[in-house]
Amino acid sequence: MTTSTTTESLAAGPSLDDALAANRAFYHAFSSRDLATMDKIWARGVPVLCIHPGWPPLMERAAVLSSWRDIMKNPASPNAYSRNDRAFIHGKTAIVVCEEVLDGGVLAATNIFIEELGSWRLIHHQASPIAIQMAEADVPPPRHQLH
Repeated sequence: MTTSTTTESLAAGPSLDDALAANRAFYHAFSSRDLATMDKIWARGVPVLCIHPGWPPLMERAAVLSSWRDIMKNPASPNAYSRNDRAFIHGKTAIVVCEEVLDGGVLAATNIFIEELGSWRLIHHQASPIAIQMAEADVPPPRHQLH
């Protein structure tokens, strides 16, 4: 089920539904290995960032798209889709948090979009593994400490 929340609406700009649609388009481009669409989804007028699981942060559009090109051309690259998408709008920024479902498991993902030329364009993607629920793992909870 897709839900959305707003803190501020965009006057005559893209909506929460548009942000959720942009998020779905991102995952469709990923799973269908459509680099041309992936290129269109990412913003052009501002710096973009991407953190793939286990990778160092990528901080330039060329590096981000190069990473997607490498992922998509790999025959072992997993199919992906999102579930439990939730969108939040803060001014001209939309944040979508979701579960990224891959062939080998589920990741927590954050996708941040900005309004660019009347559409939501991706400026940040980060995905990371979801820890096993402590009750399910039957292990004592970790000690909490500040960084």
